[in-house]
Amino acid sequence: MRRVVITGLGVVSAIGNSVEEFWNNIEAGKHGITEITRFDTSEFPVKVAAEVKNFNPEHSLSHQELKRTDRYTQYAIEAAYQAMQDTGTDFSDLDPFRVGVVVGSGIGGIETFQDGYDTMVNKGIRRVSPLFIPMLIANMASGMIAMKYGFKGMNFAPVSACASSAHALGEAFRAIKHGYIDVALAGGSEAVETPIALTGFNNMMATTKVDNPDRASIPFDAERSGFVLGEGSAVLVLEELEHALARGAKIYAELAGYGATADAYHITSPDPSGEAASMAMQLAYKEAGAEAKDVDYINAHGTSTPINDKYETGAIKDALGEYGKTVAVSSTKSMTGHLLGGAGATEAVICAKAIEQGVLPPNVGLQNPDPECDLNIVKTAEKADINVALSNSYGFGGQNASLCFKAYKNN
Repeated sequence: MRRVVITGLGVVSAIGNSVEEFWNNIEAGKHGITEITRFDTSEFPVKVAAEVKNFNPEHSLSHQELKRTDRYTQYAIEAAYQAMQDTGTDFSDLDPFRVGVVVGSGIGGIETFQDGYDTMVNKGIRRVSPLFIPMLIANMASGMIAMKYGFKGMNFAPVSACASSAHALGEAFRAIKHGYIDVALAGGSEAVETPIALTGFNNMMATTKVDNPDRASIPFDAERSGFVLGEGSAVLVLEELEHALARGAKIYAELAGYGATADAYHITSPDPSGEAASMAMQLAYKEAGAEAKDVDYINAHGTSTPINDKYETGAIKDALGEYGKTVAVSSTKSMTGHLLGGAGATEAVICAKAIEQGVLPPNVGLQNPDPECDLNIVKTAEKADINVALSNSYGFGGQNASLCFKAYKNN
């Protein structure tokens, strides 16, 4: 079996539109939650979100492309551009059929859907753009990235709610590991900050109504009351180890394990037993050749909803046994908000940087720890050697994905 390493990173987020800015804010414990500015929220109970600010994709998108793409696709193309710049090659030495693109989204172009419906109702059916469907569909980010770089290998978009981009990374990892391709751009993107999306999440009691940005996304806190909608994208370059070494690539970390399971329980609630979530973690670290005692850090799904954080706590303790209460844990959604289908990839970037920099990312805003979430939560960034890290992503419908990252060692 071949080894897979991470050689390029790209990110667009509420706390930074470059990896450097993003990581600096992670280390500083700075969140990006603000009042919603994209539309009038005077009649909405939800007032805050983690919006992307100062987005300027002048190097990655032409004026025409900006007009023909939904924001979720724009974010993904920019993140892919950053990752390609970071990796330092265009992979022209490879057969284009050996380079894949797997970029997922939980919802896709819902802003296009909102705008198209409003246009139809207010201006008539002939005024709806002929590009309405191509801009809307959830695989267009993956498709357009492939078109931009001429990559002709496997190309698809996992759509598994908030596990989408973790599944994208996991499936790309397996394809490289088993020899189907040599390189993949993998990740996810989301841009759902629209009236209809906010209404839907609010009416199902998923989002917080707290209007204080500092107390809105507070995973594992006894006062948590729902997630904060985030937006953005992350794309990583995954590369077969020998190819990376041959070209002298910088290696951030090794992606070494992947676990995917299903709760088979409920359309929105995670299984209280945590059985399937626990199994996903175990599958991931065991595929990586690690044991429970080896896991140094877990980037939790940690949505700041009452049930997720409680049930994930149980799953972590079940998956790691006696080490479940001592392993360092944080939810970086406390800073980025919840990027839904883009969350897993964004948190994969965090894990890769945490390993590279030797820093445990913080879980900010935790003031009143919930006794039912009795984990070793990292409250401020801490220096530490991280050899094995897990990242959890769970989606509506009961989808679970866990990724295992390792510090790269040439042995």
